[in-house]
Amino acid sequence: MISGSIVALVTPMLNDGSVDYAALQHLVDWHINAGTNAIVAVGTTGESATLSVEEHHTVIKSVVDQAAGRISIIAGTGANSTSEAIELTRAAHRVGADACLTVTPYYNKPTQEGLYLHHKAIAEAVDIPNILYNVPGRTAVDMLPSTTARLAELPNIVGIKDATGDLSRGAELLAVCGDKIAIYSGDDATAVEFMLMGGMGNVSVTANVAPLEMAQLCRLAMAASTGSEQDKQHARDLNETLALLNNDLFVEANPIPVKWALAKMGLVTEAIRLPLTVLDSQYHAKIETALAAANITSEPTSAY
Repeated sequence: MISGSIVALVTPMLNDGSVDYAALQHLVDWHINAGTNAIVAVGTTGESATLSVEEHHTVIKSVVDQAAGRISIIAGTGANSTSEAIELTRAAHRVGADACLTVTPYYNKPTQEGLYLHHKAIAEAVDIPNILYNVPGRTAVDMLPSTTARLAELPNIVGIKDATGDLSRGAELLAVCGDKIAIYSGDDATAVEFMLMGGMGNVSVTANVAPLEMAQLCRLAMAASTGSEQDKQHARDLNETLALLNNDLFVEANPIPVKWALAKMGLVTEAIRLPLTVLDSQYHAKIETALAAANITSEPTSAY
């Protein structure tokens, strides 16, 4: 079972807007060396909404190939069309992804039955472990715990990334299906408390800039979930060093701030695709302060 620090990886781009595969491969190695437990390729943070289908396939393949079995790769393959999600999931399976992450269909606002049938169709069409992804702040639809519990009965569905930021929702998911599937946090600001309740890890934006620190935090928090109050406080104390990043990396829509932070560190360029734009200058000092608070500095081997 995949657990721990799971980075929602950015997709680096060159100044002409094309994908920077050299930087992408470097990021994969950097995360492996830092102790990241798994990588999500082409999720929300990876700008899945503006990659072409061909780029979607190629980025996932590049990450899988660069990882070469050293780390689990989860392919973002969700779509608001069930047939498209199946096509993307099949392609990810063909190139060797270890699992897929399928977001609830956005914009068209399906019913709970529609959500169930959508994810059921993907799970039955492709023989790959499926991790559900509920992020109502992005999709305008909320998959309820009762629907997740129904889906948890299906053999290929192995987990859910809950990005509601609602700890009571996390507790309910753990209660109704935590014995059947892995429950992951998808919200950096509340992830430590989620893991202390029994969550299996954090699908993280912050891990893009602090992979070592997030990996350490996840290990500590998951171990402390069955430990003493002193162990739990230790996890919370470590989380305090990342608190500014966990909040300030969302001062504009993700992945705008985290891409700017990575550029500041020398790991990627600032390039991002429209309709997203480079981080507004009014937030530069805020992100720099958050990086400094976490003692994050530039990455010296970068080509940028």
